[in-house]
Amino acid sequence: MDNLSRRKFVTKSSATLAVLATLPAAPLFAKSLDDSGLAEVFKDDFRVGTAISTDTLANNNKKMLALIAQEFNTITAENDMKWEMMRPSLDQWNWKLADRFVDFGSRNQMLMVGHALVWHAQIPDSVFFRNSGKAKSREELLTIMEEHISTVVDRYKNHIAVWDVVNEAVDVKVWRKSHWYNIIGSDYFEHAFRFARDADPSAHLMYNDYSMDNPDKQRFVVRAVHKLRKKGVTVDGVGMQLHAALDGPSVTQVEAAILRFARAGLRVHITELDLDVLPQVSDYTGADISTNYKYAKKLNPYTAGLPESIESQHTKRYTELFELFVKHRDKIDRISTWGTTDGESWKNGWPIKGRTNYPLLFDRGYRPKPAYFSIKNLKLQK
Repeated sequence: MDNLSRRKFVTKSSATLAVLATLPAAPLFAKSLDDSGLAEVFKDDFRVGTAISTDTLANNNKKMLALIAQEFNTITAENDMKWEMMRPSLDQWNWKLADRFVDFGSRNQMLMVGHALVWHAQIPDSVFFRNSGKAKSREELLTIMEEHISTVVDRYKNHIAVWDVVNEAVDVKVWRKSHWYNIIGSDYFEHAFRFARDADPSAHLMYNDYSMDNPDKQRFVVRAVHKLRKKGVTVDGVGMQLHAALDGPSVTQVEAAILRFARAGLRVHITELDLDVLPQVSDYTGADISTNYKYAKKLNPYTAGLPESIESQHTKRYTELFELFVKHRDKIDRISTWGTTDGESWKNGWPIKGRTNYPLLFDRGYRPKPAYFSIKNLKLQK
């Protein structure tokens, strides 16, 4: 079983937070599905999870929540623990949807991932700038960071076992020139992990990023982690987002990344897996949400449904990746897709708005796709 289970991080308390809405427990989604969900099938390998959307939490989507409870044993809040949702201004906290997320995970005994404490995006400008437009001082911003991390982590420390402490801080070979970096300096990375560790000494603390198959980014991240360790600051795991396409990254590239991070003493999490099936507009392979392109009809060819040939490629890619994950199950704690059904995927609106994409394991009708059955058969047919 995975490293997190051995550390008893499933649920750190039997208490359930008081929330404003009650969510359903964990009934089987439908008799038409296999008796075992993905979490059960891969229970001896790693956890299998998904991201829960704001729409699902806000509208109490019982059908989606039942499917999630059936299939998965770990969950991430796609947006509702990010700064702008949880804290729209420095003097205003909105815990409603984050509490719903935690309550659902607690009652279904799921490993919950807090995403994300420090990120350059989806955060109010007032965190960094005064009303005059002048940037706050390094000391002011460090105080704000510590107060935010300690408040959020302390609220959920008996429930959330894993935190994406810092998200997307690296621009391949250098630190991303974010407001965090520009005002505090590169040691904001160190301070974030120190504050998180102080807030919950037993938590599993992670760095999460996209394009982790890039050797230069791997090298930079590993060096940054080693520098922190020399200062007594521990990073427990690394999140490889793995927003992939049909033609890349290759299995070989993904495997090299897993091995490199494992050699560095980091537990590996595949945190935001999806497979984009649509034509690529450029050679950009990252996942920066600020990167957007103009809509063109030729770039949205599958509005009436996915052709069988493309579905076959989608299935083959998922199967090859899960074969790799099982091969390295001793190094991997978790595989999480970034959403559950195609209809809720962020890939319908990024990097081009208004497209129809098919990147996940369940279709728009909540039905399992061929890729779902194929990856299950990796285990069931043995």
